[in-house]
Amino acid sequence: MIKTTLTLSLGLLSLAAHAQMSPVGLWRSIDDATQQPKAEIRISQTAAGTLSGVVERSLQNNPNTEPNCTLCTDDRKDKPKIGMEIIRGGQQSDGKAVWEGGKILDPENGKNYSLRLTPIDGGKKLEVRGFIGAPILGRTQTWIRVQ
Repeated sequence: MIKTTLTLSLGLLSLAAHAQMSPVGLWRSIDDATQQPKAEIRISQTAAGTLSGVVERSLQNNPNTEPNCTLCTDDRKDKPKIGMEIIRGGQQSDGKAVWEGGKILDPENGKNYSLRLTPIDGGKKLEVRGFIGAPILGRTQTWIRVQ
C-alpha cells in the first residue's frame, strides 16, 4: 500500500514538473529598453496541438503608447493590442522542451517573426526567440511565469 501511494505521488510530481516545462500558462514580458514588466501574455494549446498566445493586459503606464496595432499588415491591422493573438502556431519539437514552427508578432513594429520557445529555470522562465530565417538572426527575451 505504501509503495503504491509513493509511486502515485512521484508520478503526480513528475506530471506537475512536466507541466511547468511547457510554455502553456500566463507570462510577463519584460521591456528590452527599460527592463520593466511590459505585458502579460497567456499561452494556450489549441485543439490541434499548436500554441496561441494572447495579450491579456498591458503593464505599462505610458500614456503615449498606441493602443492599436497600426503597423500590423495582416488581419490584426488597427486592432487593439490588448486581446491580440501575438503567438500563432508552434509545436513541441520531438519530445524536447522546445516549441518551434510558429510565428510571433511584435505589435510595436507590426512584424512577424519565426518563433522558438524554451522553458528554463524549471519552467519559471521562458526564452522567447523571434528570428528571420535562421535562429541566429534574431533576439531573445526572457519572460517570467505569472502562474
